[in-house]
Amino acid sequence: MYNIYSNTREYIVVSNQSRKKIGILTSGGDCPGLNAVIRAVVKASKLKDWDVYGIPYGTDGFIDIARGKYQPEDLILTKHGYNLPGILKGLDVLQFLSGSVLGSLSRGYTEHSEMTAAILRGYEILDLDVLIVIGGDGSLDIVHDLAEKGNWRLIAVPKTIDNDVPFTEWAVGFTTAVDIVTQALYDLTFTAASHERVMIVEVMGRDAGHLALHAGIAGGADIILIPELTPAINLDIIDGCCHQLEKLRSEGRQFAMIVISEGVRNEQNEREKYIGDYFARRLDEYSKVLCKVDHGFCHLNQMDLRVSVLGHLQRSRPPLSLDRLLATVFGIKAVELIEQEKYDQVVVWREGQVQSVSLKPIINIIKKCHAENRCAYPVDPDGFMVKTARSLGIYLGETNSCILPNTFNFEHLPVFV
Repeated sequence: MYNIYSNTREYIVVSNQSRKKIGILTSGGDCPGLNAVIRAVVKASKLKDWDVYGIPYGTDGFIDIARGKYQPEDLILTKHGYNLPGILKGLDVLQFLSGSVLGSLSRGYTEHSEMTAAILRGYEILDLDVLIVIGGDGSLDIVHDLAEKGNWRLIAVPKTIDNDVPFTEWAVGFTTAVDIVTQALYDLTFTAASHERVMIVEVMGRDAGHLALHAGIAGGADIILIPELTPAINLDIIDGCCHQLEKLRSEGRQFAMIVISEGVRNEQNEREKYIGDYFARRLDEYSKVLCKVDHGFCHLNQMDLRVSVLGHLQRSRPPLSLDRLLATVFGIKAVELIEQEKYDQVVVWREGQVQSVSLKPIINIIKKCHAENRCAYPVDPDGFMVKTARSLGIYLGETNSCILPNTFNFEHLPVFV
């Protein structure tokens, strides 16, 4: 930003701010839209004549810098260019690409003094004014601890297909992942109907059911099981699913679509590598028992159950326009905060606009929830999306014995700027 002062014979250009050195990294699992954030930051920063340093592979990049693998000038990102000399510098087309051109890792080195020291040394070599971290709740927790040790200035941009970062209605990558799962449900509906099958689709969502709930509603699911309402599979839930399937058959439907979040646990309240397969086995076993008790359910004994685990396909597609827009406005907001020297902020989306909130209260919530093994931003059991699913007749696995108390205060929001 420049001010131009004029006298009678000449113009004098005076800079009103110093040239800044910004670091940017992606941490944790990749998702659609990461590159669009990087692109927006670089384009906005170059207009201010600032340098942006792309840190390879999360905080591991600082270790490589400390060990001499990279020189600072190797990491400066530019707006234009398509050559790939080992380190990508041209960012023109990044809004269209999935993954992260910087690479993305999430490792907690805070307990390993040697690695932590190397990270801090690498940061010092770059001599950054501020670091932009694009990450989910776990990554923000890790990088914040490092920042406190090194006295770094941070700006955080939330990204996750789980959409479980507190205080933001949307995180980068979520809407594209919802569309991927919705499309999968649409595709599987036709083969389910053709063969009169019950399709069980397992989706990501380690601790939160936002993805399963949104995509399940959009994709026409008959049953949606998420950890907030179904923390663990039990006989009551299996029985409820069987009654839902029987209800559909009595109405003339010979197939069904079930969405289950990977965060749902088994009957012993333990995580399963493939909860969809576990659920299918329990459903098959229970249907045989139910047939002996009530012959009206005997047709369930012949159910053709098929499980599809979508896995990393949910993170692989190029971002939809909404994710590209969200990523872009998040990147621009991050640069705006740096220009205003408002550090240690998280960029968020609230009430139809981009805002920011102090990083500290979000980190406190994340740390507290991680210590208690619960989600930092779960699906609201009384929220509109859950009510929408119920109004459509979707079975959510709710029983008096398994509904979790609302342990997250959805009314307690910080002040946004």
